[in-house]
Amino acid sequence: MADEKQDGKGGAGSQPAGERLTYEDAGVDYDRIDPLKVLAQRAARTTGASLNGAGVREVAASRGESAYVMDIGDAYLASITECLGTKALVADALRDASGRTWYDHIAQDTIATAVNDIVTVGARPLSIHAYWAAGSSDWFDDVERMNDLVAGWKAACDVLGVAWGGGETPCLTGVVEEGAIDLAASCVGIIRPKSRLTLGEDLAAGDAIVLLESSGIHANGLTLARKLAERLPEGYATSLPGGRMYGEALLDPTVLYPPVTEAVFQTGIDLRYVANITGHGWRKVMRHPGSFTYRITDVPSVPDVLEFMVDETRQTPEEAYGSLNMGAGFALFVRPDDGDAAVACAEAKGVRAWVAGVVEDGPRQVVIEPLDVTLAGERLALRD
Repeated sequence: MADEKQDGKGGAGSQPAGERLTYEDAGVDYDRIDPLKVLAQRAARTTGASLNGAGVREVAASRGESAYVMDIGDAYLASITECLGTKALVADALRDASGRTWYDHIAQDTIATAVNDIVTVGARPLSIHAYWAAGSSDWFDDVERMNDLVAGWKAACDVLGVAWGGGETPCLTGVVEEGAIDLAASCVGIIRPKSRLTLGEDLAAGDAIVLLESSGIHANGLTLARKLAERLPEGYATSLPGGRMYGEALLDPTVLYPPVTEAVFQTGIDLRYVANITGHGWRKVMRHPGSFTYRITDVPSVPDVLEFMVDETRQTPEEAYGSLNMGAGFALFVRPDDGDAAVACAEAKGVRAWVAGVVEDGPRQVVIEPLDVTLAGERLALRD
C-alpha cells in the first residue's frame, strides 16, 4: 500500500502480466458473501412488527430490494445505507502522479451508492448522512483532501436537491488501515404519492428494458481493478489506448441517476421495476424475484477502462458481464409503448439511454443475444 501512495504504480511486478484474473481471484466471491445477506434478511424479517407500536407498517415486499420501505400513512419512507468500497485507495495511489486528490469525485461516488439504490423503489431522496471512518487522526491533517471531500459531497447534494443532514467521523485505529478512510452514506427518501412505489408487482412479459449508460467502473469492481494495477508495468499511471491514465479513468465519478427517475415519474411513465446495476454486474437486471427471462438485444459500447480491464485480465464475456457494469449502470422496466419516452427522459437529463431488450416469460435468466451470453438465475441469490 505504501508503494501505491508514493508513485501510483500499485506495486507493479507482483503478478505476471497476461495471466487470467477473475473477481474471485482478487478476493471478492459473491457466492460466499451473499448467504450472509439472506441470513440477515431472515432475522430482520422478525423485527418488522416492532414498527406497529409507532403506527408505522413495514412494506414486507421491500425486503430483498435495494431499499427498505415503511408505510407512514399518507406516504412511504425508504431508507438505505451503502459503502463506497475501496475506490478511495485508487485516489490515494494516483495523487502524486496526477497532482490532485480526486476526493471531489470520490464524494459523488459515495453518495451515488446510496441514492441510486433508494430511487429503485420509487423514492425521492430527502437527506444524506455521511460516515467517514479514518484509520488515524493523521488523515485529517490533509486540508486539501478534506476540502475536496466536503466540496464534492455538497456539490452532489446540490445536484440531487437533498439535504446533507450530518454524519459521523470516527478514528478507527486498528480497524481501518492507517492513512486510509472508509466512506459510506445513508439516505432517507419519500414516496409520495404512494402510487410511485415500485416493487415490481406489475412487471410482465412484453415490458421493455431501458438501460442507462454508466460513466465507467462506478464503485463496483475496484478490488479487481486494484489487483490488476499490481501487475501493470506503470500501475495506475499506465496509459489507456486513448491516452488517459488507467487510474484517472477508474476515478470518473458514478452517474447520479435520481434526476432521470424523477423525470420519468413527472412525465407519467409507469415504472414497472427498477434495478441499479452494481455488484454482480448485469445479473442485477434479473433482481426481480419472479420467473422471467430478460432478453437483451442491444448492448452499449464498453467504456475504455472496462474494456482494458477485461482484455488485461482475460475474462470471458460471461465473467465480465456477470461482475462489471460494462457500460450500463441502471435499468428501467416500462410498458412496451413507454420505452422511447423513458429514453427521452434520460437523455433530457444528459444520460444516454436505449431500449435494450424485452421481458419474457421463462426461466429466470439474462440472455445477452449479441454476445451469446446467458447469466443464470441461480447465480443471483440476494433474497430469502
